Amino acid sequence: MKIITLIGSPHGLKGNTAKLTQIVLEGAESEGATSEIISLTGKNILPCKGCDMCHKKGICPQDDEFESIKKKIIEADCLILASPNYIFSVSAQMKAFMDRCCGVLHCLGFEGKYGASIVTSGGGDEEPIADYMNHFLIITGVRPVGSVWAAMGNIGEIFPDEIRTNALNLGKKLVLSCKNKITCEETETRINKFKDRMRYLMQWKKQEWTFEYEYWKKHHNLE
Repeated sequence: MKIITLIGSPHGLKGNTAKLTQIVLEGAESEGATSEIISLTGKNILPCKGCDMCHKKGICPQDDEFESIKKKIIEADCLILASPNYIFSVSAQMKAFMDRCCGVLHCLGFEGKYGASIVTSGGGDEEPIADYMNHFLIITGVRPVGSVWAAMGNIGEIFPDEIRTNALNLGKKLVLSCKNKITCEETETRINKFKDRMRYLMQWKKQEWTFEYEYWKKHHNLE
């Protein structure tokens, strides 16, 4: 089982977000998963230009690493998103990735995968950001199993036992949920509701968004 983890921190693999992520992955690897961490530097994923080519052709024309990262996610079993709290939201690096996934969410292109979210902050307000990232996972077709966060200003540089345990358990839960295809009624309802919304959108824009319309015909039984 393969996990792709995206870390949207300007501190890369040396920051607190990466440190908390490593504990989650430790739990996942204890259940037999393998993992790859991708640091979103701000240069490997550029901002979306709103050109609509992903809808029309299925590929973004920008010269960066988005398409190769998207391919790795599609080939993996699970996706973890990790971001610091930057002004009550995800970092610019993580937001750039999310915005570039417009075509992915139109097609629920990560459908069938499982996921989780990780947030760190200086002083709090992590839960809404974790919920936001998990919502993003849902509208791309991923089934999130939960989240973990830490307010570093309250704990110093060492994660207390409670947070460490929560992080380890989240990693284990992610792998076991994926292995056993565990579903949650609320998540399934949200995925299906968004899928119905996108189905209508595909029918409305079928003349313009040719790639996505054909994708829906092939993968989602669109008439």
